[in-house]
Amino acid sequence: MIAPSFPIQSLLPQIRSSLAAHPRLVLEAPPGAGKTTQVPLALLDEDWLEGRKIIMLEPRRVAARAAAGFMAQQLGEAPGDTVGYRIRFENKISARTRIEVVTEGILTRMIQDDPMLEGVGAILFDEFHERHLSADLGLAFALDVQAQLREDLRIVVMSATLDGEKLARFLEAPRLSSEGRSYPVEITHFPARRDESLELQTRRAIEEALQTHPGDVLVFLPGQREILKVEAILSPSPAGRGVGERVRRSSGGSDFIDSAVPSSALLGHLAARPGPAQHAGRSGVREPMAREQHALTPKGEGNEIVILPLHGELPVEKQSEALQPDPQGRRRVVLATNVAESSVTLPGVRVVIDAGLAREPRYDPNSGFARLEVVNISRASADQRAGRAGRVAEGWTYRLWPQSQRLEPQRRPEIAQVELASLALELAAWGTDALRFVDPPPSGALAAARDLLRRLGALSASNAITPPGKRMLALGTHPRLAAMLLSARSAEDRALACDLAALVEARDPLRSGGDALAARWRALAAFRSGRAPAEANRSGLAVIDSAAKQWRRRIRVDTAPPVTIEAHRLGDLLLHAFPDRIARQHSSDPRRYQLANGRMARLFDDTALFGEPWLVANELRYEAKDALIQRAAPLDEHVLRNEFPERFISEDAVRWDASRRALVAQRESRFDQIVLESKPAGRVDPERAAAALTDAVRELGLSALSWSESLQQWRERVRCLREWMPDLGLPDLSDEALLANLDEWLLPAFSGKTRLDALDEEALANALKSSMDWSLRQRIDQLAPTRITVPSGMERRIEYTHGQSPVLAVKLQELFGLADTPRIADGRVPLTLHLLSPGGRPLQVTQDLRGFWERTYPEVKKEMKGRYPRHPWPDDPWSATATHRAKPRGT
Repeated sequence: MIAPSFPIQSLLPQIRSSLAAHPRLVLEAPPGAGKTTQVPLALLDEDWLEGRKIIMLEPRRVAARAAAGFMAQQLGEAPGDTVGYRIRFENKISARTRIEVVTEGILTRMIQDDPMLEGVGAILFDEFHERHLSADLGLAFALDVQAQLREDLRIVVMSATLDGEKLARFLEAPRLSSEGRSYPVEITHFPARRDESLELQTRRAIEEALQTHPGDVLVFLPGQREILKVEAILSPSPAGRGVGERVRRSSGGSDFIDSAVPSSALLGHLAARPGPAQHAGRSGVREPMAREQHALTPKGEGNEIVILPLHGELPVEKQSEALQPDPQGRRRVVLATNVAESSVTLPGVRVVIDAGLAREPRYDPNSGFARLEVVNISRASADQRAGRAGRVAEGWTYRLWPQSQRLEPQRRPEIAQVELASLALELAAWGTDALRFVDPPPSGALAAARDLLRRLGALSASNAITPPGKRMLALGTHPRLAAMLLSARSAEDRALACDLAALVEARDPLRSGGDALAARWRALAAFRSGRAPAEANRSGLAVIDSAAKQWRRRIRVDTAPPVTIEAHRLGDLLLHAFPDRIARQHSSDPRRYQLANGRMARLFDDTALFGEPWLVANELRYEAKDALIQRAAPLDEHVLRNEFPERFISEDAVRWDASRRALVAQRESRFDQIVLESKPAGRVDPERAAAALTDAVRELGLSALSWSESLQQWRERVRCLREWMPDLGLPDLSDEALLANLDEWLLPAFSGKTRLDALDEEALANALKSSMDWSLRQRIDQLAPTRITVPSGMERRIEYTHGQSPVLAVKLQELFGLADTPRIADGRVPLTLHLLSPGGRPLQVTQDLRGFWERTYPEVKKEMKGRYPRHPWPDDPWSATATHRAKPRGT
């Protein structure tokens, strides 16, 4: 095959020479430049590679397959020969493969399994601007390997839209930039009409694009759900169908949905071809046959139009259809997620319609996982999407948001906004978290992740990885699900655990809602027997069934899942994934439950779980008081005692009773934080009291302590000096920091005390200042004094207030003779002067005393002299004697 020409080709000699001289490189190249497919091939014969492999991390499965397929095609081979790919549950490599395109956590698995990376000469990070967590972690690992073990390893970070200069500084690497292949693109904002849904707005935009412009149309939608809805309202409908037509998706094997648009007209200017024959579904409803493609015809033209979806869940052959020109030369409308934003090329596109939305992972505390949420895209993504319209000729982009809407410049990195249990487990396996991250993981999220991993048994008390933790890591899924999969003992339980893993990861397959996880599993079992319930989403169940099969292959289970199960069997497995959400029914309120993490939760009013003594919740909605149990399964207490005997504890406990505002001693039997039985234990043990009082402050807040005004001012002075003079290294005394470190500074102060008010102001001050030595405390007093001597000879108080400059309130006559505003903090910070009248009322607020004497004082003197005749009002305040007294009588 003759290799097509790409803009990146002129830069390839510089890329090769740079990597021959330096082990790292930042490569910027816009979409269409060819970096994804041309750079790996160009490096295959480099001397420094010495015949070893090139690994390229690709963020998405569609792009990984497409890139590997295109490179293999250029070599006249099939994927799996010189070029191959590895993605989750799919592998096309061989002993001959020298370029491997990998996705998700596969790169980190490779480095964890072989830190020397034997046989690997280079790692390429494609589309790094997408800032996936796996890419950030993979880069951190690769940099550590390069620094510690493999100086010869080459690392190339490639991106279309990124702050390349900043990244090059971070990597201490050369930076090269390639031209793209683009033509002018006209951008139009296509706002929605009043109360118009995204789907209907998209239909109008497609209609106008097909009528007005030539070429194929690429439509960016946030996800598969929106693609399905738009595809439905674009589908041809047989004559006589009414509003709310039920339409089958063209992606093959997907579900029927209700479209709330008239089916008689597909588009205002398009006439639909007659659809194929209908058949009766199992429910008796007449439904159109599944179509491979939707063929439409513009009014007044003879060319048909093909509507194609493109997203990561499609079968490979369906993805290929969208990535190739139509074999019959028809115009295409491709409905795509942001998988089409980069790395893949869609030929013939002249028009882009951009909803400005994407589904991106965000940590969802309700489920305990990172869930995909619809968010606004960044400005960089919007520009990249628009550029897709100018790849083959001049193009047009319709943006479905108002021109006044402002977008963030760049996409936020996943590491800053997702749950980090998987990252924490990877770091524990690596043996250190002292790695170089482009953006370091947030400390709070990392601490919460480690707490969960300790509950799962993946980490020891010292945060070292345990043998079960290593097995969890090898499964390559979230540690919660890995813990559950590994807990199952019998073959049938392991198959059932695979069902649960697939159900927990998937969207809810039931349209009717409800809080019983068992209802979802029964729908899955019925689907397998060919009788899925009417309220179930058949395509959703098909996806779940496929995922469960993949899990059974992964953990090597040949046994089929059971057909029926006992009520508690799901919960008996699920408790290993959610040990923090095991819940016991409250003794006085059957709808309330106490969770193992100490919080309370409640059931829906119309719950299907009423009366269950024990539950495990896989999904909660956290609220101010009680969490709401949204999905759960009952469990058997005998199984719980057998699985976690070490968490059943009997001991004397001292707790804070908020209603009595006092400590109480109790003899308790507990499972984790769930109190099973409690009896009075008499006198409060002083050794336990300090911890209980500290916990009370943690619950009540710092306001529960005895703060004096002077101590509050001292905290504010420290805060100001941290801001003004960071080189002093003063500790953070904000409420957040103090609450996060109560055990370090407050717990010792409560030693021997059994009441909150026993910690007086002096003891609290000593506790707060305990982290600073005497010399540092002296520096605070010098640099941020509480009082200052003014020219009258009197000491006046300086007031420190958060968010404002320090204030000195002083009578004007006491500053006579002072030319300039007093300063503190080694002269860095001017005081804000509140100049007062003899009666103590404010005359002027200023930080410019010299300017006040020159410009404002004459007016003040004229006004005040008659009101306060016994006080001096000299014509020359510069040379007058400052005083805090009135003139003697008779003068």
